[in-house]
Amino acid sequence: MASLIALEPGRRPLKFLENRHLLTLLLVGALVWSLAVVDWRGPLVHSGGGAAASDFLQALFPPELSTDFLRLCLVASWQTVSYAVAAITVAVAIGFPLGVIASGTAYTQGNLRVPAIVRLCLAGMRSIHELVWAVLFVSAVGLSPLAAILAIALPYGGILGRIYADLINDVPDPPLQALRASGASPMRVLLYGRLPMALPELVSYTFYRFECAIRAAAIMSFVGIRGLGYEIQLSLNDLLFSQVWTLMLFMVALVMVVDMWSSRLRRSLVS
Repeated sequence: MASLIALEPGRRPLKFLENRHLLTLLLVGALVWSLAVVDWRGPLVHSGGGAAASDFLQALFPPELSTDFLRLCLVASWQTVSYAVAAITVAVAIGFPLGVIASGTAYTQGNLRVPAIVRLCLAGMRSIHELVWAVLFVSAVGLSPLAAILAIALPYGGILGRIYADLINDVPDPPLQALRASGASPMRVLLYGRLPMALPELVSYTFYRFECAIRAAAIMSFVGIRGLGYEIQLSLNDLLFSQVWTLMLFMVALVMVVDMWSSRLRRSLVS
């Protein structure tokens, strides 16, 4: 945005990147290149892969439903949700203030490069996958739940900060003009105009990221945390596919519950 970087009036940085034809050409070129580098001479499925897939699908009818295993699934689900809640809480604590700064809406004078610098920091945080962050944090704090929580929270904080900034900037301008006409400062316009109008979208996207955090927490078993991913790994190692299906169904149920909760909360904020 021109308001975030010192530019000559009427000029926008890297305007050529907004050309739709260029974007289409880049996407088609990437597709053609990716198809060209694939080795099509070998088999797409290795020998015995079809039988293994058939065994895995047949294990769904029925999945493991013993009382002891269902109790284990409930405990693992609770552990996974706990880690996801901790991670998304830290991510929101990081992303919201940085997102407000990155939006540039509270700046009318002074150093307008601060929002651009914050956006650059947010890009750096989210450009590294949580699994890579997990390896880095394991080397720093050891094999512990803290490493997994921080590994999820840091990139998610970068993602939330960027999206929060965009949602705050995308608020319709006419209501804000009324606040400015009444003499409201940029901070008051932000607090009483932009944030209330952007709140439903902010909440909706935060819940979406919470769903993603649940899935991310489930695959963090290799850094030493218990949960659905850890139990899935154990069952796969023992070729107990019916147990794997039960654990996966619990994962689906968790995401569905969060999605329903998000929809109801968003409707209550809009109404």
